[in-house]
This record gives sequence, C-alpha cells and structure tokens, in this order.
Amino acid sequence: MALRNILTSDQPALSKKCRPVTEFNGRLHQLLDDMRETLAEANGVGLAAPQVGVLRRAVLVIETNVPEDEEEQVIELINPEIIETSGEQYGPEGCLSVPGEYGLVKRPMDVKVKAQDRFGRWFEIQGTGLTARCFCHEIDHLEGVVFTERCDRMLTEEELQNQEI
Repeated sequence: MALRNILTSDQPALSKKCRPVTEFNGRLHQLLDDMRETLAEANGVGLAAPQVGVLRRAVLVIETNVPEDEEEQVIELINPEIIETSGEQYGPEGCLSVPGEYGLVKRPMDVKVKAQDRFGRWFEIQGTGLTARCFCHEIDHLEGVVFTERCDRMLTEEELQNQEI
C-alpha cells in the first residue's frame, strides 16, 4: 500500500466526470488499498478516486454508525448509484480536497446505494446520518461536483468554533 496525494479543489481533475470501472483486477485492488491508507492518514470519513487523481468510479466511505465497542468499517463502492433516498439533514460539511473549509449542505437522511465490490459483485447498502451524507458527497465527486457547489454558504471561522465538526 502507498499514500497518494489528495488533490485540492483548484485542480481540474476534480471537476471531471469519472468513467466506470470495467476491470476488477489487481490494479483496482491496489488503488482501493492505497485509498484506504490515504483516507486513514488524512483522518477523513470518505474518499473518491478522483481526489487522488484517478478518474474512475470508485469511493470509500467509513461507516461510523457502529456500537462503541466495534471498529468502524470501510465500505468500498465501485460504480455506485444512489437508488433511494428519504428524509433530510442540513448541516456543516467539509472535504479533504477543500482543507479547513466547511459549508452548510442539505442532504438526505437515509440513502440506499447499489454498487459493485472489488471483485465486481453487485450489492446494495443503506446508510443513515453521516454515512448517508458521505455516500452523496463521494458520489458527487464521481460526477465532478465538489461540496462547495452544493452548499448554501461557507461557514466563517467564528461559526466553525461553535459547530461540532
């Protein structure tokens, strides 16, 4: 595994639409493993392939809705599609590609995603709260959309001090 550089929002790759993954091989597995290490090092909750300069439809999301005595798990989503949403949440959102900045974004409270695993097998997964927000945020990256394009407004330094982020 290797750490990859996380692109920042001023880099053109982040505004490009990603191509589907068609080969489920060692190269994809290496990308996913590298993304996992990069995500852990950056202390984030999600990472999309374009954020590390790879224009393929692959994302990682950390499932944070686990009991206190259990380890958070990393969900790998290849060629993900949101197939169902419900509810609404509104709050601060940030991004590893926009370090230190947060904005207020409206997202669904519950999201169901259809995706493939690293071996090409299809599955569905449900996320709620922060996990649902991350599914939407990371899948947006695959469409070339950064959260700053979806937020109502960016938060000031003073507002950040008063938020739980």
